[in-house]
Amino acid sequence: MKTVSVAQAATAQEGVLPARVQEALGELVGAAKEGLLALSVGVGLGVLAELMEEEVDEVVGPKGRHDPDRSAVRHGREDGSVTLGGRRVPVQRPRVRSADDSEEVALKTYAHFADRDALTAVVLERMLAGVSTRRYARTQEPVGEEVEQASRSTSKSAVSRAFVARTSERLGELMARRLDDIRLAVLMLDGIDLKGRCNVVALGVTTQGVKIPLGLWEGSTENAAVATALLADLVDRGLNVGQGVLCVLDGAKALRKAVRDVLGADTPVQRCIRHKERNVLDHLPERDRPPVKRRLRAAWKLDDHAAALERLQALADELARSHPGAAASLREGIAETLTVTRLGIRGALKRTLESTNPCESMIECVRRTSRNVKHWQSGDMALRWTAAGMLEAEQQFRRVIGYRDLAKLAVAVERDLTANVPSPTAEEAATLVTA
Repeated sequence: MKTVSVAQAATAQEGVLPARVQEALGELVGAAKEGLLALSVGVGLGVLAELMEEEVDEVVGPKGRHDPDRSAVRHGREDGSVTLGGRRVPVQRPRVRSADDSEEVALKTYAHFADRDALTAVVLERMLAGVSTRRYARTQEPVGEEVEQASRSTSKSAVSRAFVARTSERLGELMARRLDDIRLAVLMLDGIDLKGRCNVVALGVTTQGVKIPLGLWEGSTENAAVATALLADLVDRGLNVGQGVLCVLDGAKALRKAVRDVLGADTPVQRCIRHKERNVLDHLPERDRPPVKRRLRAAWKLDDHAAALERLQALADELARSHPGAAASLREGIAETLTVTRLGIRGALKRTLESTNPCESMIECVRRTSRNVKHWQSGDMALRWTAAGMLEAEQQFRRVIGYRDLAKLAVAVERDLTANVPSPTAEEAATLVTA
């Protein structure tokens, strides 16, 4: 079967089609030679012009017919531009003014296609995918040489401005999220280092197993002040931790202090066993690391809390003689590496919550999306990129492994908090009765 191109078909029909149609097809023949997309763009721009003219007729009335009751009049044309595939393309748009010439009448069709949100959305998506500002123009679709030459908003500076605007919106969106209606079972905190700058990020896990980026805070280091400010901001935005929440931390003392100061000393904390394992093994020579690693993992794997704690303490006692640094590292916060076990959580959910891997996964998405950044110019820049990466990760989130047991965890945390509430003294009880 012989294939006939659009250009050939148009040429073959020249003798039988009306002159106006031949003229329209003639204008598209060049675009057709550059590909189907270029042809579609040519057709689309033509349709846009017709749509704007139709809207003018609806607002003003048919051209050439006098209407004494008309509320608006035609006012010529002017240069404009619309968003097309991550670029701005110039068009001629009709103008309409009120009958008394007091104001311009906006055309909804033009306003829709001229909206820059679509442009900044494309810029954000490509930048987060790893396209640099210098190479942005090379990623554009082939829309025809004539359209390409007239287009704009693809230079390095224009792309940078669009990206800054869009990421500022994403940062504002993340930091303004209300958390009143969220019932958290787990709160994870961790820090991400961005070449000398540090952002502390928070990830929540609801009782249904849904992971939610909660917020972030910027500082020079992962210190207690930064973490405290982040947690205080979450509480100000309505985060309810009165029923209890399990905090999973990487073991940093600054994060632990912030949890104690803001959420209370009785808030249960699970230390990440992967961080603890690395810290302990870093104090050992290479030859001694494999057996110690096996014993650590075997102890953490036990479902019996008392037996697991006994094994870890016995290992610390053995290491104290030959490697006191490793023993001290293991003893520091040893009980909090077994918090999930103490709360009675078993199976898949236990494996999920005994480390900060879910939060690390989100942080890895931030690192991946910002891999092209060579110089962090300001804290605002670090916040914008981090927030954009966190929200990008949110689109890929799945429910945590073992989520069916999260309701059981929430009940266990509530019970644990109740058990830690001290009973009133005789004097306090008498005061309450009197009151």
